[in-house]
Amino acid sequence: MRRVVITGLGVISPIATGKEDYWRALREGRNGIGPFTTFDASDSPIPFGADVKDFDPARWMDSKEAKRSDRVIQFAVAAADLAVADAKLDTGSLDPNKFGVYIGSGQGGIETTFNNFKTMMEKGPKRVSPFFIPMMISNMSTAYVAIKHNAKGPNMCVVTACATSVHSVGEAYHTIVREDADLIIAGGSEAALRTISIAGFAAMKALSTRMDDPARASRPFDVDRDGFVMGEGAGCLILEELEHAKNRGAHIYAELVGYGNTCDAGHITAPDPEGDGAARAMRKALAGARWLPEDVEYINAHGTSTPLNDKMESMAIRTVLGDHADKAYVNSTKSMIGHCLGAAGALETVAALQAIEEGVIHPTINLDNLDPECNINVVGATPVEKRVSRLLVNSFGFGGHNGVIALQRYEG
Repeated sequence: MRRVVITGLGVISPIATGKEDYWRALREGRNGIGPFTTFDASDSPIPFGADVKDFDPARWMDSKEAKRSDRVIQFAVAAADLAVADAKLDTGSLDPNKFGVYIGSGQGGIETTFNNFKTMMEKGPKRVSPFFIPMMISNMSTAYVAIKHNAKGPNMCVVTACATSVHSVGEAYHTIVREDADLIIAGGSEAALRTISIAGFAAMKALSTRMDDPARASRPFDVDRDGFVMGEGAGCLILEELEHAKNRGAHIYAELVGYGNTCDAGHITAPDPEGDGAARAMRKALAGARWLPEDVEYINAHGTSTPLNDKMESMAIRTVLGDHADKAYVNSTKSMIGHCLGAAGALETVAALQAIEEGVIHPTINLDNLDPECNINVVGATPVEKRVSRLLVNSFGFGGHNGVIALQRYEG
């Protein structure tokens, strides 16, 4: 079977741009959550989150192109460019028919949708922009990146809510294994920090309402957690067939060895209370990797800071790992960058890879009192220095979608 490795990482996040600065911020426990700065949140039911500050699309695309693209597309183009540069790829030298792009988004161009709906209501349908549809549809991030890099191979936009980008990475992995591509830019992008989206999540009672202390609102696995905090950004990874990577002398961050994809098939928003779907996805990833439960050293958890998810995920981890759940380290990147929805899994995969590349498992900030119902080994305010060789990344989404990938240190 063909082997798949990760050779490039691209990050646009609320705490840093680029892999090196992102890893440094994670190690420091930098908090990206605060009052919104990128739009007028005066009428927003929740006035805080984790936004990407000072993002300039002109660094990644010309001004005309930027005006004709939603922020979600701009993030994707930037993260893909960073990943390509990090991988030291000369995309012009690649076989374009074996070069793909799998970048998903949970909500697509929601700002564009809202703005054009408002225009139609106020000025009539003839004033709707001719660029409305291509700016709004979720697959346009993959299209822009493919056009920029002449990637004519498999191209897909996964939309599975908050599991989107782990599913993007997993499906890209399978595509390379079955010889349909040699290299794929995979990940996710999200730019949903606008009042309409925030209001929807707030109406569901999914968001934290810690108005008095936003910086401490995202507190995964803490007994006082009260909901998630919205974030935005994009993460892209270069997935590459092993021999293809070796032939060009690429740096290999890790090998992707397993992928689990399941559905709870129970409720449109609430996770399975016993964590059955999540546990099955974790077991599928372990089976693909040919690992035993005790081989797992670290799990980058979905860890949303909602009462339901964190309890469910803890149960799933203990179900799969058994007593080894007392030893395997668990953390949540969302404690620092909030919940970046369709981009979450990719950003968290990059975060997890720091444990293999640099021997650092980043902290879970704001974890003051571990919930007794979250009976797992959660890393708190201090990072753990450990040379990790085998890890899992969990992502779960509305609709009962579950995605888990297994990554291991490449050792030839």
